[in-house]
Amino acid sequence: MQVTSTAISLNVPDVEASARFATDHFGFTEAMSADGFVSLEHPSAALNVIFLRTGLETFRPAEIAGSAGQGLLLVLVVEDLDDQFARISAAGAKVVTPPETEPWGERYCQFADGNGLVWQLVQWMVTPE
Repeated sequence: MQVTSTAISLNVPDVEASARFATDHFGFTEAMSADGFVSLEHPSAALNVIFLRTGLETFRPAEIAGSAGQGLLLVLVVEDLDDQFARISAAGAKVVTPPETEPWGERYCQFADGNGLVWQLVQWMVTPE
């Protein structure tokens, strides 16, 4: 199998709120959109993030069509976490966790978008094995 790209699709009540958060703070751009749907891409990562309005009739399987968020972290690895934290928090993003470093060398911070999705930035202070 050859995978040509990767995407994560998340159901949210307000598609525009999460899309705007991702474009304003993390540099994603809109690849395509329609009523209740937006697909975002990032110029430096092979990842698309797709937001679907919760309750969209085309979502399958219907029994798992609830909103995303519980226990979910959208994680982006960066090289300049402290600079990015300062920039994003100064722009008014809701801070969930200010920068802290885990004993295993993972430095991270977290923000919440308008739907309560948690976006986490990570910088490795040591090379993970």
